[in-house]
Amino acid sequence: MAKHWMRKSLGFVVAGLLMAGVGLAFSQPADAAPPAASGAASAVPTPSARLRPLTRVPRVIGRLHAGDLGLVINTADPYSVEVGEYYRRVRRIPDGHVLRIDLPVQPRLAIADLERLRRRIDEQFDGDVQALALAWTQPYAVECQSITSAVTLGFDAQACVQSCGRRTVSPYFNSASAVPFKDLGLRPSMLLASSDVERARRLIDRGVASDHTLGLVGAAPVQAHFMTTADAARSVRSSLFPPAGLQRRIGLENHLGTGDLPRETSRVALVQTGVAQFFGAETIDWVPGALADHLTSFGGQLDRAGGQSTVLDWLDAGATASYGTVSEPCNHLQKFPHPQILLLHYLQGSTALEAYWKSVAWPQQGVFVGEPLAAPFARQ
Repeated sequence: MAKHWMRKSLGFVVAGLLMAGVGLAFSQPADAAPPAASGAASAVPTPSARLRPLTRVPRVIGRLHAGDLGLVINTADPYSVEVGEYYRRVRRIPDGHVLRIDLPVQPRLAIADLERLRRRIDEQFDGDVQALALAWTQPYAVECQSITSAVTLGFDAQACVQSCGRRTVSPYFNSASAVPFKDLGLRPSMLLASSDVERARRLIDRGVASDHTLGLVGAAPVQAHFMTTADAARSVRSSLFPPAGLQRRIGLENHLGTGDLPRETSRVALVQTGVAQFFGAETIDWVPGALADHLTSFGGQLDRAGGQSTVLDWLDAGATASYGTVSEPCNHLQKFPHPQILLLHYLQGSTALEAYWKSVAWPQQGVFVGEPLAAPFARQ
């Protein structure tokens, strides 16, 4: 049986910046025009030249399983009912961990409906439920706050006073906890959202198929692509990218590239870029369980018909989980997934929900979307 890479090499693995390292603030809107380019290729910064010193992420013992997850189904939404029931069956969610509630089917939920939803969650679920799957595409927000952060952390009225302002650090950021409700009193949530029911089923199937499939001894490596673009305002995360190279012990090869999307598309497990719109994601050879996101202002507005690509574009193309903001965040690094923290938590065997939530310091405006329990690097 293949051994989990963490058992051999965790003490030597470094990644991410600790909170002091991600405390930099940027006030430029993420949808602002980039600075004028002085030339062609020279206008795009070289990612490796901007790398910062690496530090450790905490070791995480355990991960979320179906018995830890609560599933919320909106009975007023045919999509939610069909997708939620399908997810309950294939992930074998316990019957007592399913909440059925009638909610308005609209992009933004009213605060009163949010409080009713949170109250029902507290009444329905006991201490065994550590995280939540919300089986719908709309609502994705509560005023300027994402639905996933509002359900998990409560409504933050100050977030809408100045959407580009600083936020409170999530207690779950870069956490070692595998039982967040027990340890921290919160249940991180993720939307089971997609463009339609059939695509949602395929998304769920990819998550289930991904479990325990990567990081195995002797298997071909998977690829992680971190892209720096000519869009300087959206490429601020390039300073946080991990080093390029092949790490054979964990079956992963990091690529630092330039341009909107990677050119090498074989067995891709992660893509992060900074761009308003991307094209060609459907041509990428995604492995089940792949993560992908782009830093832009409104990637979490799941009903957008144009202007900026959204989370759903990644999922429709074949990714299994993603993240995007629902209101203008400006390009604060803390409001978007930290590349190294996301990668290293996922490589430890964490689920997509855990890795994404732990990678965002200020998640109030960001919606987490995908199959929550996908865990391709976990061992049985």
